[in-house]
Amino acid sequence: MPDSGAHGASPRQDGSDLSRRFAGLLVLCGLPLLALVLVLGWSAYGRAGITAQAREHLLEHLMLVAGIVATFTVLALLVWRQFVAPAAALAHAASGHGVAPDLPAPWQGLRRQLDLAMSQQEAKIHQQRAMIDGIPLRTVYVDPDLIYRDANKEFLDFLGKRREEVLGHTVEQILGPKVVAQYQNMAARVQAGETMRWEGWINFTTRGERYLQVSLMPYVAVGDTRVGFLTFTRDLTELKLSEQELARSEALNKAVVMSSLDAIIVADENWSVVEFNPAAEAMFGHPRAEALGRFAWELVVPDDQRQLQIDTMARYKARANDGNLARRFEATARRKDGSTFSVEYSVNTVHSGDHRLFMAHARDLTEPLRMQAEAAASRERLHQVEKLSAMGSLLAGVAHELNNPLAIVIAQSSLLVEKAASDDVRRRGERIHAAAERCGRIVKSFLAMARQKPPQREPVDINAVASGAVDMVSYGLRSSDIELDLELAPGLPPVTGDKDLLSQVIANLLINAQQALMDRPAPRRISLHTSRKGGSVAIMVADNGPGIPDELMRRVFEPYFTTKPAGVGTGIGLSICRNVIEAHGGSVALTNQPSGGARFDLALPAAEASIAAVPQEASQRGSGGLSVLIVDDEVDVARSLAEILEGLGHRPIVVDRSLTALETIEHTPVDIVFADLRMPGLDGIDFRDRIHDRDPRLAERTIIVTGDTVAGPDRLAKARGAEVVVLEKPFTFDDVRGILAKVATNGLADRVKG
Repeated sequence: MPDSGAHGASPRQDGSDLSRRFAGLLVLCGLPLLALVLVLGWSAYGRAGITAQAREHLLEHLMLVAGIVATFTVLALLVWRQFVAPAAALAHAASGHGVAPDLPAPWQGLRRQLDLAMSQQEAKIHQQRAMIDGIPLRTVYVDPDLIYRDANKEFLDFLGKRREEVLGHTVEQILGPKVVAQYQNMAARVQAGETMRWEGWINFTTRGERYLQVSLMPYVAVGDTRVGFLTFTRDLTELKLSEQELARSEALNKAVVMSSLDAIIVADENWSVVEFNPAAEAMFGHPRAEALGRFAWELVVPDDQRQLQIDTMARYKARANDGNLARRFEATARRKDGSTFSVEYSVNTVHSGDHRLFMAHARDLTEPLRMQAEAAASRERLHQVEKLSAMGSLLAGVAHELNNPLAIVIAQSSLLVEKAASDDVRRRGERIHAAAERCGRIVKSFLAMARQKPPQREPVDINAVASGAVDMVSYGLRSSDIELDLELAPGLPPVTGDKDLLSQVIANLLINAQQALMDRPAPRRISLHTSRKGGSVAIMVADNGPGIPDELMRRVFEPYFTTKPAGVGTGIGLSICRNVIEAHGGSVALTNQPSGGARFDLALPAAEASIAAVPQEASQRGSGGLSVLIVDDEVDVARSLAEILEGLGHRPIVVDRSLTALETIEHTPVDIVFADLRMPGLDGIDFRDRIHDRDPRLAERTIIVTGDTVAGPDRLAKARGAEVVVLEKPFTFDDVRGILAKVATNGLADRVKG
């Protein structure tokens, strides 16, 4: 595609140039002829002869020469007219200036042939130019000096320039130095005859970075000997950017599919699997390579539901414009091992050209359904706990009301034993006293379990705790025809802990054993043994029931896990038991006995301190005794306490109003004060605070008497001054004696013992 004005092109020859050359040819031909005549004459006559002859025959010679010249001229004109001029005219026409119409007849045919050939050549040139300009490639001819000599329309349109603004300019001027560098890199191989191809990004001075596919072919222009470059360039920038965007989009989509927590299965219109992500592999158990190409329903649908699934998919496939099979639906899926589970599906249509793909998102509902069921069970258990709590509060109130008459019964039976006139009366009093004390222990144990208080740490007699727990459950055991094997080892060291919490643990284990035996045939037996093992105190609770399955052993201590029927257990008893024992530094072990039944082994570290013995000087009447003020609106309770104090050798003063008691303190010396917690007007704490304001030392010796161990501790915590000393109802001689010894200080202690 060289330019007509390319470097090294031959000059054009027109008709006038040919005429001048023909005239010169005539002169060159005539001069030798004239010279020949002169040479012949010189040789024939010599110089003198020529001169003489010339004078005699000058005219003839001149006429001869003229005739020769005329003849030659006529011949030359004839040749010019018939041959040279027509040829010159045709040559002039070949140069593009048209042919003169006055050519000789013999030349007219040649003229017509030349006109036809020229028109055909011109049409061919226009056709080739149109074809080159129509090529969707940027095509240029660059000479060896990297100067543009020709360029097609595609290249000019890319630059936005006219032809004259490009041709004759260098590559560096038009496209920049980086394009020049590309030419220079491939120049040697192209000039050696090799066609070079290159593809990549290149930065243009005016058009920025473009992605090109370039072919360079060697070309030698007419009239030149050096090799130039025919360059064909395809601009793939938009295609490359689209490919990169598509690749990024595909990579992102693949990453989303591969990292999705939901199983994703993609199938074609024939329901053959084309994608099976890692979550699907984990959920259904099929490797991806195994799943690809298989029908989706073969992989995930149970056999008994397969036909229904196929029919559903067929209906969905017929609905070409539907985006979703359903917003969400639940179904049963099958794993590779044949097991089934609940799954939630969402099926979408993905259009890819004229094809459709079906994408199913699957979510395993096993864990959500389990959590849902567990939440429902937890709500039911919480409801049961709330009912138990409400019932406990109600029963605690009833137990509190029982404390006052129990206090009277215990106090009066104690006095009856102390003052019995005969052994028969004493024995009857002892039986009444024992029964009343048992009732009192049961009530106290029940209230201790219902009490909300911080854990206490004090020396605890495990045997006493175990006996109290047995008292609470003994009726249930007897009514269920369950035999209790109770073995309490004597001389056990105390443990440091909270006796109420430890009592709850033992009682709960006994109740669990009782419930495990309810459906068992007789004999039904529960064993409760205490013993010492090294530095620990051991407690063993066992039954001869069905035991606990091995697979449930590790779960029985989990919160809210229960093997009991609905409404029987809450699933928190054993969890609380373990937490209480571990909080005391102990351990709990669960085993099944070889002979049958479950066995719980509790171990608690023994304490170094011993339990203080209750003073037994009650029978010794003090000579002086203490002045004790008793304030209680329950007169019978107050009188019973007064009689016990009198029996201990003290001087009680009984009043039924707090304000009256304050007036008594103003006028009468008082060593110790007993005040009921719940009283009209000023309750026990307000009354103690008034004493504290007047005499803080006496406030420390003020004992609050209460049977309300549920709500009472919150009220006690609000008292001013030192920690409040409490005497719980119902109380015995020993309880009163012990509390007096606790509060008596300095000289008062001697008076208590005296």
